[in-house]
Amino acid sequence: MTSRLIPEVDFARDGKQTGFIRLFHSTHASAYGYIPIPIVVVKNGEGPTAFFSAGNHGDEYEGQIALTNLVKWLTPEKIKGRVIILPMANFPAAMAGRRVSPIDDVNMNRIFPGDPDGTVTRQIAHYIDSELLPLADLVIDLHSGGSSLMYVPCALARQSDDPALYQKQLAALRAFGAPFTYIQGGAQGQGGDQTLGSGAARRGKIALGTELGGSGTLTPAGLAIAERGLRNLLVHLGILGQEEWVEPPVPTRFLDVRGQDYYIYAPENGLFEPLVELGEEVQPGQPAARIHFPETPWLPPVEIAFKAGGLVMCKRIPARTMRGDCLFHLASDLAGV
Repeated sequence: MTSRLIPEVDFARDGKQTGFIRLFHSTHASAYGYIPIPIVVVKNGEGPTAFFSAGNHGDEYEGQIALTNLVKWLTPEKIKGRVIILPMANFPAAMAGRRVSPIDDVNMNRIFPGDPDGTVTRQIAHYIDSELLPLADLVIDLHSGGSSLMYVPCALARQSDDPALYQKQLAALRAFGAPFTYIQGGAQGQGGDQTLGSGAARRGKIALGTELGGSGTLTPAGLAIAERGLRNLLVHLGILGQEEWVEPPVPTRFLDVRGQDYYIYAPENGLFEPLVELGEEVQPGQPAARIHFPETPWLPPVEIAFKAGGLVMCKRIPARTMRGDCLFHLASDLAGV
């Protein structure tokens, strides 16, 4: 089905184009208005296409700033091929600084391939899935932990069932050069089949992601990883020349997230006391957290233990927590890479 969104750029034209994707949205304040989703296309002749996206979740900032900086630096004369940049993919959510859109309260990274006749967020997802992903050879969707989580800065990919494509994923992840990279095996239950990356993978594209920090803020370390990694991906694809390569300080350590045992959830409502920190190595049975009940202070806290061992990749930030909130997730070394 055809998208109703209209781009102001011509994807086939050489040069550097800036403009908006118009999503027409009639409201009380603007009867015939549109939502302006910023887009930049840089093209010089024939060659591969890279599609770089951020702001899928609006409260994740490393990717938005990294792509904003890339837009200013990148010129047609520097490249061979095409780069499509979408720094605020879910524009309403990004403007509000929220994980989900304030218009329809939908999480865009759980609804791909979207719906051309759906709500605003579903229309954006459909446009990306049907119009932008088919143009690309490589797709990276830049994320961090948002307002409620903090990550050890890392890259990630969902393992392709195609062995040749999987090897291309691994090569691209090595080029991106994050200190850690984890491979999603699909057992986490986190909506992996309805993400932007899954849409790219369905089309046989090299599909990558990141988790570059979080806490609703931006870290210099996460931003530096993103900026170096994006440039290196363009070199890896042959879009930029080899002189632009920036050697990562350490080879990426490949990790595996092996299912629900790698996730720790709050069993009760209360205050979350973490007993470990990001980047620590933990063992099965090791205490992970306590949940306290200040409203009933005579009750003992509930202690939660890790079910698996590994590296602490992610930690919840707000201390006030509800039953079902994710407190930690782990990863362990990936065999065979």
